Amino acid sequence: MEMRKLGADGPMISAIGLGAMSFGGMFGATDEATSLACLGAAAEGGMNFIDTANIYGLGVSEQIIGGWQGRHGMRIATKCGIVSGPPRSVDNSEPYIRTCLEESLRRLKVDHIDLYYIHRRDPGVPVEELAETMARLVAEGKIGGYGLSEIAPATLRRAHAVHPVMAVQNEYSLWTRQPELGLIRTCAELGTTFVAFSPLARGMFGELPLRREDFRSGIDFRHTNPRFCEPNFAANLAAIAPFRSFCAERGWTVAGTALAWVLAQGENIVAIPGTRTADHLREWLGPPRLEADDLAAIEAILPAGFAWGDRYGDHQMQNVERYC
Repeated sequence: MEMRKLGADGPMISAIGLGAMSFGGMFGATDEATSLACLGAAAEGGMNFIDTANIYGLGVSEQIIGGWQGRHGMRIATKCGIVSGPPRSVDNSEPYIRTCLEESLRRLKVDHIDLYYIHRRDPGVPVEELAETMARLVAEGKIGGYGLSEIAPATLRRAHAVHPVMAVQNEYSLWTRQPELGLIRTCAELGTTFVAFSPLARGMFGELPLRREDFRSGIDFRHTNPRFCEPNFAANLAAIAPFRSFCAERGWTVAGTALAWVLAQGENIVAIPGTRTADHLREWLGPPRLEADDLAAIEAILPAGFAWGDRYGDHQMQNVERYC
């Protein structure tokens, strides 16, 4: 597994990490044994970076990771800042952050978290004040560094001027390329790692085409996501079909190729695809090394902006920073 540096002064982490949102049942039913098997497969595959959050299953994902015997030596990132509803809200105040951090430490069974994210920005708290809070947690040894999620380049610069930002996490994949409009470049300039979540387009770049009937109503947010609603969903499946053929002709997995594309976009980028099963995780391992001709061919098949529909509906955009 290729290793990349986390932040300017942080540890080396696997270029492909494991996003653990599914452990909390966010995309359908799961169980602890299945999740633990997935974690074991991650370790066997050379991954040493796990990304979770306090809101994933309202603590369930963190608890599973905390109970995993193989977690020692893993670099763990978790998040706070989203207040579960109803109504859902955000809170970036220092008392709330500290309370959430202590709860996450307890569930994860650690006394230090390598990377602690603010999951969503609270517009009522200046980002400079937020950065000061996170700097105090670093100085106290509670966290190795802090990160921000779903932010604009200007927000990153403001926070970084107070205390270096270790990582920024935004959605990035072949069908979501907004971070190319300044955010990835700003991260590289500042020595901040860019962490791409949903690099497999929420399952669209899995080995088998998705079916809407497999989305669990009331649980799977894809039910109401514009790209997964008709007529967009059928159009997106059709657009991605030639990419599947491209991968098959070369003997490459669809997932591995999509991840290789993300990693090829910058040395400061790591990807955190998510799954709850060991079998799906193994499809990511050994991604092909893409040459210039491969990248050009992929760009011709799936040019920037090919996707039908927005990546979020208006109801899903709360506290997501838009900057273009």
